[in-house]
Order: sequence, then C-alpha cells, then structure tokens
Amino acid sequence: MGRTDGAPEGASCADPAPTIGSDSLHQPVMRDRVVALLTPALNHPGAVHVDGTLGMGGHAEAVLEACPAASLVGIDRDTQALALAGRRLARFGDRVHLVHAVHDELPSVLDDLGLARVDSVLLDLGLSSLQIDRADRGFAYSVDSPLDMRMDQEKGRTAADLVNADSRQELTRIISRYGEERFAGRIAAAIVAAREEQPFTSSARLVEVISGAIPAAVRRRSHSHPAKKTFQALRIAVNGEMDTLARVIPEALSRLAVGGRMAVLAYHSLEDRPVKEAFRAASSDSAPAGLPVVPESMTARFITLTRGAERPDADELTTNPRSGSARLRAVQRIKEEV
Repeated sequence: MGRTDGAPEGASCADPAPTIGSDSLHQPVMRDRVVALLTPALNHPGAVHVDGTLGMGGHAEAVLEACPAASLVGIDRDTQALALAGRRLARFGDRVHLVHAVHDELPSVLDDLGLARVDSVLLDLGLSSLQIDRADRGFAYSVDSPLDMRMDQEKGRTAADLVNADSRQELTRIISRYGEERFAGRIAAAIVAAREEQPFTSSARLVEVISGAIPAAVRRRSHSHPAKKTFQALRIAVNGEMDTLARVIPEALSRLAVGGRMAVLAYHSLEDRPVKEAFRAASSDSAPAGLPVVPESMTARFITLTRGAERPDADELTTNPRSGSARLRAVQRIKEEV
C-alpha cells in the first residue's frame, strides 16, 4: 500500500458517520472522541492511519468514514478478529491493508509497506469484544471454557500451560504484579495444590479454586468477581501484554510525522501508567531545570491533546457498560527529532 489512495486533492475529514451494520458486532469505546482527536492529522491526500490493535475494526471503520483521503494499516495478532475486520472494512477497498502481527512489530510492518512515517496511530488495549464474547477463547471467568487466553491462537503457551507448569513463586508474582491481587500467594498455593490432584483444563475449576482461596468475608464485601484479577493477570502473562506495550509506545511515537497524532485507550492502571509516563516524557523539555533559555534541541517534541486521561461520558456508560474503565490519552508531534 502506498501513501496515495486516489482521494481528490483537498479532500478533508468529515464528521464521523454512523457505522454501517456494525453495532451488532460491538460498540467501539469512545469512538467519536477518538475520531475527533485523530482526524485533524488525516485531512490531506495520502494520509496514513495505523490501528495497532484492530480488533473487529470498529474504530478503523469510523476513521475511514470520517477521512476519505486516509488509508489504513490495521494490525492485530488475533486471526479471527482480522477476518471479521476484513469483511467489515472490505467496502473501503485498497485503502485498507491488514497485517497479522503483534503491535510491537509496528516498525517492521511499516518498513515492509515502505512507510517511513504515518499520520496517526491508535492503540485500543486489553481484550476485544470478540475475545470476551467467544466462550471457547477462555478469557471469561463467568462461563466454563478451555483455558486458552491466547490472543494469537497459532502460537505460544496457553493459560492451562501456565497454571499447570509454573512454580508457586512465579504464579504469585504473576497474579500480584499483573492482577494487583492482595491474595496472590494464597491463590497460587491453592492452584499448585489443586493441580497435583488433577491438571487444569477449563476455567470453571480454576474459578472455583481461586474463589476458595479468598477469605469468605472478603468475597462477600467485594463488588467484583473473585476471579477477575487473577484472570486478568493470567491473560496479561500469556500474551506478554506489558512487554509489548513498553516496546510499541516509543516505536509508534517515533514513526509519527510532524502534526501526527497518537491515541491510546487503556482499561486498567497497569496499562495506563506506561502510556502516561511515555506521553509525559515526550511532551516535556529535556533541558536541566533552571536553564534561563531552553535550547531548541531540548524542547518537547510533542504536545498533549487530552488533559489527563479522558473517560467515557454518561451516555456511553449507559449504552456500553464495557467502556466504564476506559482511559483515553492523546499526543501530537510538533517537531522532528534534533
């Protein structure tokens, strides 16, 4: 895919149109706000938008509808999601190029396409609606299903592999770090004891073991499912999500053209923290404190477009409860590297 798509000279972004026949698939979180933040960078012929976590293509569809001059590079590690997105976005023809890859492979994806710079990047982190809703994927703790949890089902260890093989110490570390679960040690010990009797193969038994490891009084007081944090932790570990996130943010920022914009939707503090820190560093001067004049080479390369993390409004929370934990941040490149 090249940098031109046959859009008429002077074509510009329009107000996002309602997605056609796609609300039945899923509701993209903060869709209109994401489009509003990114489209000012896509109002010129040959503009390129990268969706690094394409999912079923809801955000990408909205951007392509709003910006007839823009082309899309859609990246996802989930082949099922790519197939659905491909059908959803087929009407945009050669404006769309879909790639099976993990988002931290962004540099090689763009190099393969001959793209040194792009105009916007979106990362919508965490699980897609497809992964949540398909019981056979093993992400949900509310239904019994095989313990898989791989976003890319073609490679890597499953959640069953992890809980059946990792040491109690490693399970404690995973559940504590990625789930922020205060009973991580008790849960890990219970998992190890249970697997000695019989290996884990499905989610229902694992949920039972996790729930039993948490004190009854705590379970009664809690408003969330007792297995929620542990399942989050296992999913993050299985897919290496924090490692890929740490790699993709600086790579994506470095590939933005001047005027280019990047937005990230995070769904818990573990995801949001590195985004916040990277965006803050990119939008800050690098000069030592106290200099009377900041040299041009040390001035910030980016500016922030959101004040802190934006959250869904009340209307969206009503129509799309899954958006409740979303946190949206965005930045814009204002100068090249010196």
